[in-house]
Amino acid sequence: MFLQNVQTNKRFAIFVGRNFNVWDNFMEIDHIKNQYELKELELNSLLEVTQSINNNLPEESLYKIYNFTLRANLNIRKLALYVFDEEASRWECKANFGTHTDFTDHLFDEYFLSIEDITRLNDTQPTGLFAEFDMVVPVSHKDRRLAMVFVSGLDTDGHTISTTFIQALSNIIIVAIENKKLARKQLAQEAIRKEMEIARQVQQFLFPKNLPQQEGLQVEASYIPHHSVGGDYYDFIQLTARHFLVCVGDVSGKGVPAALLMSNFQAALRTITRQTMNLKEIVSELNYQATQSANGENFITFFIAIYHQEERTLRYVNAGHNPPVLIDANRQVHLLEQGTLVLGSFYPLPFLHEGYIENLDSFSFFAYTDGLTETFNDKEEAFGLERLQQYLADNVCKELKEIHQDLFKELDDFNGDTEYADDVTFLSLKVNTALLKVA
Repeated sequence: MFLQNVQTNKRFAIFVGRNFNVWDNFMEIDHIKNQYELKELELNSLLEVTQSINNNLPEESLYKIYNFTLRANLNIRKLALYVFDEEASRWECKANFGTHTDFTDHLFDEYFLSIEDITRLNDTQPTGLFAEFDMVVPVSHKDRRLAMVFVSGLDTDGHTISTTFIQALSNIIIVAIENKKLARKQLAQEAIRKEMEIARQVQQFLFPKNLPQQEGLQVEASYIPHHSVGGDYYDFIQLTARHFLVCVGDVSGKGVPAALLMSNFQAALRTITRQTMNLKEIVSELNYQATQSANGENFITFFIAIYHQEERTLRYVNAGHNPPVLIDANRQVHLLEQGTLVLGSFYPLPFLHEGYIENLDSFSFFAYTDGLTETFNDKEEAFGLERLQQYLADNVCKELKEIHQDLFKELDDFNGDTEYADDVTFLSLKVNTALLKVA
């Protein structure tokens, strides 16, 4: 009987042992199955996200897909995704679910930027509102921190979501969005480049192609764009056999809008001067045209003068422009300042005075835009009108082209390594009435 019981117990022990092995095998198979299903979920999630990126969906849609993938497909309970927004220069919460706190309304605690690796949060860390999260997952690309992911509830339904997977998924989404931003920036830069090229072409069309170089009348002009396309403009118009007009202008603003405004201004000037040589009428009508075109957003500084060969007189109006320098036969220096306010801001003009200089048998004239006198050196000193007057008085006998070359060299020496803040335009004349031939 005893032996029979021993044998029975032995068989029972063998049976139980065998069944324990079966149970262990069953549990191992179930674990492998769960891991397989999880990897399949992760892979499908990556494929969905990749397809969404390839479909060129907008950023907002990509964040929604990211949110849905982790919340609905992978059953993560809590998440907050913080991304650095370069335009706003701050960290912003782009995805948030399952939390007691709405993290889209809360600033990012920059303490977490010191965390380099996937880290489990604990009571020793100053987490504050972020205490409801278990893990923080940093996301970087090429040594640049792109995002921080805060998560809780990675163990659900027997599945343990990999933090490495969350990091990889976040990296794919954020890098795709960064690439979109970079592409937009490149397109914007290309648009600006094309705009500047159009503006340069428009501006070149404004300048007269041929300036007089004859006995008794030499005209020289120089335009050097040092910064970006501006609204500088100069012109010489032979009104009659005995009258010529010179003008210099500078429209506020840059790029195509400034160039188009000055183009309209030049067209208006050429039309008006075919109808009248009365400077007050010309300037009043130009102001009206500029006011209509600019809509109060831009203004134009402008200088215009008409020389009458037989009368030996110069009539001019300075509309808020830098005063040109005129040096007569006696070496007397005249600053041509009489006139009115800038054009395009007030209609009608509150006042309008006409400057007048007589007995001009021979003279030198130099007009410019503010890029000349407002060139600064490293001590923040402006080149200024006084230096210009002194140079012109000392070099009045030089050829105009040489004067222009000298002045540009003076400017380069003066400003040193300081960048030019504006374009520079010169328009100069030498007139000797006795040598002028009437056509």
